[in-house]
Amino acid sequence: MERWMLLAATLLALAGGVWGVVSVRHGDRNRWTVLWMIGAFLFQLGFLSLRGQMRGACPLGDWGERLAYLSWSLTLFYILVGPAYRISLLGVFTAPVVVIFQSIALIPGMLHPSPARVLNTTAWGETHSATSVLSYGAFALAAVAGIMFLVLDRQLKEHHLKGGLFKNLPPVRELLVSVERLLWLGLGLLTAGIIAGLLMPHDGLNGHFIAALAVWAGYAILLVMKRVRGLTGRRISSASVVLFVMSLLVFAFV
Repeated sequence: MERWMLLAATLLALAGGVWGVVSVRHGDRNRWTVLWMIGAFLFQLGFLSLRGQMRGACPLGDWGERLAYLSWSLTLFYILVGPAYRISLLGVFTAPVVVIFQSIALIPGMLHPSPARVLNTTAWGETHSATSVLSYGAFALAAVAGIMFLVLDRQLKEHHLKGGLFKNLPPVRELLVSVERLLWLGLGLLTAGIIAGLLMPHDGLNGHFIAALAVWAGYAILLVMKRVRGLTGRRISSASVVLFVMSLLVFAFV
């Protein structure tokens, strides 16, 4: 049942992305994309609720659940901050990421068919898991907004000013402000997750906790450099994309 919910969420996100692409090609500002993504969000929530009941804890026990949780977090932040952008275009950039993550989660073997229940859960442990992965939704959307900036910057340099994509892109300044705010939001959530991890019962620092500290340090350094030395829009956008990809790779190998 839960796999069908995740499949439905994937198809709805795909529909939202395709609908947005069609609108952009015609130079239209389509507001239907956000409705498709809200539908995907609801099915994601249903999937996570069922897996959470099966686990008896926050559903992060296998890579399928982690990718689904990350997709839910990314969709949530898109819905929350979407009105600050041209909604259809942000969906065009966000939906493919959600589709890719959830498609990987649906690969046989990624989701345990009968997940083991988690024993001896604690409030601090659940807070650590939930806020840490939730922070990745903010980092992911910052990366998406960074890609949007890089596309806009390239179009400006190549003088492609009449296409449907350019007409639907938000102003450069607005994108950069959003990237920085999303990075700060993600860093705040990850900080809360790390603090909760320190307060939960543990026998020492494990690989995932050390990886979380490394990711925190990377984003903290980027934001401090932005505030102290100043960074060009291209550099902070590129860094937000690179850091997000590297953080995923770090967690994949610990």
